[in-house]
Amino acid sequence: MNAVIPRPAARATPDSTPALTVAGPWRVRADDQRLTEVADTVHALLEPHLGARLLPGDTPAAHASEILLLLDGTSVPPARTAGTDPAGGAEPADEAYALTVHAQGITCRARTPQGAFRAATTAAQLIATAPDGGTIEAQEVTDAPRYAWRGLLIDPARCFLAPAEVRRIIDLAALYKLNVLHLHLTDNEGWRLELPSLPALTRGQTDADGKRLFYTADEYRDLQSYAARRHITLMPEIDLPGHCAALRAALPDLPPAPAPESARGFPFVPPLDLTDPATHAAVSAVLADVCALTDGPFVHIGGDEAVGITDACFDAGVRELRALARKSGKRPVSWQEASRAGTGPEDLAQFWVDVPMMDLPGTPEELADRPDLLAAGMTMEFASALTSFFAPSDHDVERILAGGGRLLLSPQSHLYLDRRYSAEVTPPHRARDAERLGFPTYRPRSVRHTASWDPASHGIPDDRIAGVEATVFGETLTGLDDLTTLLLPRLGSVAEAAWSGRAAEWEEYRRRLSRHAGLWRERGLAYFDAQDVPWE
Repeated sequence: MNAVIPRPAARATPDSTPALTVAGPWRVRADDQRLTEVADTVHALLEPHLGARLLPGDTPAAHASEILLLLDGTSVPPARTAGTDPAGGAEPADEAYALTVHAQGITCRARTPQGAFRAATTAAQLIATAPDGGTIEAQEVTDAPRYAWRGLLIDPARCFLAPAEVRRIIDLAALYKLNVLHLHLTDNEGWRLELPSLPALTRGQTDADGKRLFYTADEYRDLQSYAARRHITLMPEIDLPGHCAALRAALPDLPPAPAPESARGFPFVPPLDLTDPATHAAVSAVLADVCALTDGPFVHIGGDEAVGITDACFDAGVRELRALARKSGKRPVSWQEASRAGTGPEDLAQFWVDVPMMDLPGTPEELADRPDLLAAGMTMEFASALTSFFAPSDHDVERILAGGGRLLLSPQSHLYLDRRYSAEVTPPHRARDAERLGFPTYRPRSVRHTASWDPASHGIPDDRIAGVEATVFGETLTGLDDLTTLLLPRLGSVAEAAWSGRAAEWEEYRRRLSRHAGLWRERGLAYFDAQDVPWE
């Protein structure tokens, strides 16, 4: 069985061709020096799975099976990718490939190094998910992605990850053919990037043991280089004008933004007022430094949940944040709420919410039927306030489309992976984790629920979809194991929808997914053994 995730677009099994034995030694070889870095990176990705069986690339062919990388368009399908290239190209990169499994190894063909790397991750999955001491069926695979942007957001602002831990997430993303790592670097809870012009932002950012809780400029550059070698673009997020308590703690003299009457009684940290000269100077310095440190073309400016700011001040702030990013040569990305400050063809907005997606109770009876909300302290007064606050989100998508912008799909209903696992799929020994991990006001869901998501379900024209991005915010996390427990097994179906452009067929998909537990164990990654998957 081919257990590859995302599922390749086409696969054929030639008659009478011998299978490939997995147990013997392996090497990774490039026949073109333009693929040398790809071969080295694939070798590193395979080390947790092959160990001492992974030999240097110059090992004689007679002594090892091999993954052979070729820049050769033979049998490679046409690129069929739509959306926005996260690396900044005018057109999406050509990631199409062809792969052949034969008795001597696996041959990967592509027209570009990106395509060769995606083929090699398919080969790595075939090896890692094969039965112990087993074989891989002879096969011909052709494949290409549907969406150019296939991303994952992680949240070191709330749950800091050391650089080595971020690299492990980058490797995981690469194995599932994701190509963007979105770092939510700032929020009320912390500021996680050292900036040369404002060292106060990271002063005191340490834990109880004195361990540093931010990335130095050099560490940030190194993470970008590490990701780039895996054909992943790193995108930083500086979340403004709301979510700014950490910035306010470092720069306490900045005045609050003017607040509307409706904000009274609603808890919030006063957003920033970019019409104030001192605030404008500080934010200008922040974005200039972030843009200068960032290799990729995109910087995320936030724009979400700016509770306690007037419409006029929010409008002015978002417009200025966009202008500052563009002045520094970057293309701004924002959450969908920024559309209320206008949207143009160059704008990329991340769609995450509408009122139905909030799944809030409308009556006391509905609240009484939601023990998860009651346990989190939800009241009808607060539910009504949330419904009112998020009501404008119901029209954000039409604003973005009307203005000519593109949408990055991250619907909270399915792609927010900081969601609890439901009781019916929780094995008894994981009950505590199921109760502890995940945002408490989101309805707990099964693995199948996430896998049911279809990019077409929102009715957004395909040519206006920039891509797909899953998110894992860190309010309930304590470290890497918690993060991967929420990610795995749900990340696979998001990667499949982003690559193929459609929802997985559940019964077939869950059989493939069941083989990936061994891959995660070999990589030392914690996962949730949900009961709606027949784990092997």
